[in-house]
Amino acid sequence: MSAVKTGQPEKPAHSPPPLRGGLRRRLAGGESLIASAGLASAAILLGAMGGSAWWSLHTQRETRREARDAQVRTVGELLARNAESLIASGDVARVRRMLENAGRDYGLADLSVVLPDGQAIAGSQPGNNQAPMPAGPWKTQQSGAESVLPGECRVERAEDGSVLLSIGMQVPRMGPAVLRVRDTAELPEWDVWRTQAGIGLFGAAGLTGLLLAYRRMRQRLRAVGAIRDALAAVQSGHDSGAELAVSAALGEEAAAWNQLLAERERLRERASMERAAESLANRRTRDGDLASACDAMWQGMVLVDEQMRIKYVNGAAAVFLRRKREELLGVDASEVLEDQKLVDAVRGVSNGTLRQRTMHEVERAPEKGVGAGVLRFSVRPVRKEDAATALVLIEDVTQQRVADASRNAFVAQATHELRTPLTNIRLYVDGLLEEPDADQVKRAKSINVIAQEARRLERIVGDMLSVSEIEAGQLKLRRGDVRLDAVFSELRADFEEQARQKEIAFKLDLPPKFPVISGDRDKIVLALHNLVGNAIKYTPAGGEVSIRAREEGANFIVDVGDNGIGIKPEECELIFEKFYRAKDKRISGITGSGLGLALAREVVRLHGGDVTVRSQVDKGSTFTITIPSLPPRAAAA
Repeated sequence: MSAVKTGQPEKPAHSPPPLRGGLRRRLAGGESLIASAGLASAAILLGAMGGSAWWSLHTQRETRREARDAQVRTVGELLARNAESLIASGDVARVRRMLENAGRDYGLADLSVVLPDGQAIAGSQPGNNQAPMPAGPWKTQQSGAESVLPGECRVERAEDGSVLLSIGMQVPRMGPAVLRVRDTAELPEWDVWRTQAGIGLFGAAGLTGLLLAYRRMRQRLRAVGAIRDALAAVQSGHDSGAELAVSAALGEEAAAWNQLLAERERLRERASMERAAESLANRRTRDGDLASACDAMWQGMVLVDEQMRIKYVNGAAAVFLRRKREELLGVDASEVLEDQKLVDAVRGVSNGTLRQRTMHEVERAPEKGVGAGVLRFSVRPVRKEDAATALVLIEDVTQQRVADASRNAFVAQATHELRTPLTNIRLYVDGLLEEPDADQVKRAKSINVIAQEARRLERIVGDMLSVSEIEAGQLKLRRGDVRLDAVFSELRADFEEQARQKEIAFKLDLPPKFPVISGDRDKIVLALHNLVGNAIKYTPAGGEVSIRAREEGANFIVDVGDNGIGIKPEECELIFEKFYRAKDKRISGITGSGLGLALAREVVRLHGGDVTVRSQVDKGSTFTITIPSLPPRAAAA
């Protein structure tokens, strides 16, 4: 016999790569998580500082440039207005001095007054003051840079950053001229860089705070980082507890993680030993096929020895007894079996005092999500080597008991339903026999009641036969073309008088032309009768019952609505089950078998359609029948 390996799990076909030195160091120190978080935080802070510094520098430069341009323009416009009056008076020398002073005071590179022909008659530089002022009036044709209208201010910026302003002038009695102002002054950078220095100081303070926070978080999150690296190693294929252990010096979390790894290793060793023992026991046991066959049984099987100890339990018995099989073996049967009579029977068989078969049924309450049920226990003796052993077979007979209860309720309800019309028929027949000479009105009334009750008996018997066919799976349709106009005429004749007697408004909304339906005419009439009868039955006096028929696409739809007592939302599907009646106290005095709606839905579904309901309590209900109609070609054929 081959040896059985124990204590060591099988090696996988592909071993995971060994842990590298860097990963071992991370598992020991737990630096990966906090290091990445710290680097990310520092990068975000530095990026924010750099962006803030660049934006501040750019904004300040633009602001200073705009302020300088506005200053130069204001000075130029003021000089142009003064120069117009001075030139008109012929005081060109004073204009030249004014330009020289303005260039010196405001740091302007060049100022000059240019005539339409391009000559400069005054300027802030000595070279601009040589041309004499010609006599007026000047010609008005302008060209080149001097084509500027009076009062206009033109701004030109060169690539080197200098600005040239051309301001149009209109000298009285002389003509047009242009004041040109060139500004090449550099913007002072000290204030700008002083702001940047402040931002740098705040950034350094932020980095210092971030470093302190990083050191604080590093002490608290090193264990979490190490455990995260260990989990990543597990995902890559490393499964050894020795490889995945983290440094115990990292704190309580690390110690708890190492404890979990140790517990996992112990469980693995235990499971391996149990598998080895089970494999060895299976090899030594020759009746393994018999045990498998017992486990395949749907009945529970329990063997109890003479000391009331459970020797064997199959899988079904463990499920019925709501215990694990390992927990049942060797346990006293009296602790598991709940019924005292059942315990006495098992004890009598196991000790040899009871030798005949006994049966006990036990009702069990719901427990831990398992519903209530009825279990049947069959106890019989098993003789083996003069030792008494009790065999207990367990069956779940819950569905049988439910079916029996439903059958009994149906029989009782059907008996009641049949008794009422029979009693009415007998009473009116006796009345006719006792008064053979009664007037025609009374005789007609009695005959109408007898006919109505006879039809009622016919419907009840038909429902019972249909239920039997449904239960046996033999409900079949005798298909043919159904004339719906005749069907609805019968509905009107059958229920109009009944609704009038109950003081209920009975309305029909029918189409001018009915489609052709292929189906069983009697079954369709049965479904419509059940729905309309229910609507009249559960609508109080003064209410309204309406029938609306229409064709939508390939379907013929009938809505049977009322404004009666309505149905609770949770019961809208239950009412289509056989023998079910709503729990509303107001219908307790209304007779009914609980079969009408179930039959109606079953019949309509056999025709390929369905029955649905919309209802609100105290507002009424609307039952909708949907039946496929014949295509035009099929109808024509």
